[in-house]
Amino acid sequence: MTKRDFPKIHFYDQDFVDIYDKTWAWIQDCWNQGEEKCAVEGKFFSFPGSPVLKQFDAILSSFFLVYSNRIFQASPTLDVFYSRQEPSGAIRSAYNTKTGLPEVDRNNPEGLSLPLFAWAEFNLYHKSANKKRVKEVLPVLHRYTEWIDTVCKMPNGLYNAPLAATEMGNAPREGTVYPVDFNTCMAINALYMSALADILNDKESSFQYKRRYFSLKTRINSLMWDNEDGFYYDIDKDERRLKIKTLAGYWPLLAEIPNDEKAERIIGKLQDVKLFGAPHPFPSVAVNEKAFEESGCGFRGSVFPHLTFMVIKGLERYQRWDLARECAIRHLYFVLDSMNPDGNHHKGKLWEAYLPLKEGPAQWPERPDFPQAQYLAYDALSTICLTIENIVGLFISLPRKTVDWIIPNLEIMGIENLSLKKNMITILSNKSGRGWEIHMESEKLYYFTINILGKKKKTLPIPSGKCSMLIDKL
Repeated sequence: MTKRDFPKIHFYDQDFVDIYDKTWAWIQDCWNQGEEKCAVEGKFFSFPGSPVLKQFDAILSSFFLVYSNRIFQASPTLDVFYSRQEPSGAIRSAYNTKTGLPEVDRNNPEGLSLPLFAWAEFNLYHKSANKKRVKEVLPVLHRYTEWIDTVCKMPNGLYNAPLAATEMGNAPREGTVYPVDFNTCMAINALYMSALADILNDKESSFQYKRRYFSLKTRINSLMWDNEDGFYYDIDKDERRLKIKTLAGYWPLLAEIPNDEKAERIIGKLQDVKLFGAPHPFPSVAVNEKAFEESGCGFRGSVFPHLTFMVIKGLERYQRWDLARECAIRHLYFVLDSMNPDGNHHKGKLWEAYLPLKEGPAQWPERPDFPQAQYLAYDALSTICLTIENIVGLFISLPRKTVDWIIPNLEIMGIENLSLKKNMITILSNKSGRGWEIHMESEKLYYFTINILGKKKKTLPIPSGKCSMLIDKL
């Protein structure tokens, strides 16, 4: 295997391995080269054949492109947006790749999108250790944050953003003036802007962003949390909670806004079959809501891979690795079973959205173009990112030189030839005559933490070369 190959995963269910491999092949179709007369130069990731490059898709794609061993770079698509920043600090939600001009619709005249660049850049830093990039992008993201403040920050400290900016289309959220997801994403932005400033040892900026984060956290907890229902809701112009449970109420987990008691209540709803614990986790609207549609109908019940990804990453913040993994596996089985009704996974397609109560792509009678097939900005989060991080269970930080392997029990699985900058690593577990054994290969020293949930946790320095460890001896 050469260094130019994608990392290889090992898992006891070969279908998971096959769809992971296939996704990398399909990404090739989304990898566009800006033409000479095209307003966007260089290579970038976008939906095949579409003349529009979306900010939200660019951010999401960075989470799986970081695992391509640099065959598909994660940063150029983000840089397309940074390079178009206006003097006001504005970065619009979409650009036409032919003209380079912003594409905005009348429901979102400013072209706002969920402000998640800082989260994406923090993740990129931990997979690349590129401090120079952090230094370059921080001023851009600072101006972008100030622009959002100018456009939609209100005297009560919350953000009045149009529902079109939440990327949840036709979700039943009428009357919303302060969306819970947009406000929470501004808290996530502040949290990661503070962390990026810390990387550069900029204590003043770090402190200011941390202060913004805690201020938003307090407001979201006091105005959007409903103690009776144990849930976060959108609020209207009079700051009254609009009591319709949608997945937008789960962004606060990702921002670490709820305390442990609140988190427990909201996580419990993910396991309740009447709420979000549908056979295919997690429908965009709670099953017992009047607006819920079994056929999905866009954001009225469909399961969207990117929202499932968001909820699973939120569960991680509260160390709910077991539930995160269980839901990731269940989700992937539904994705596989929806590829082809005849059960032939080799001929099927991935979909933008899925049915909540059985396998198959979601439906929306008024919109025959929904869901789009091979919408990899969403789908590859499941087939690549969740597979590596939650199903195989590997978490990597290059600056810290650490690989954490969090698994509920020992199974035959692992990753082979994953590039950590200039270091290729392999971590595989299998059963030998001596018991469960983990084999490792690396070109440089790194620190490996194995966490077998509830049983063993150990951190060891892994030298360059090959080595193995017996779990029983830990």
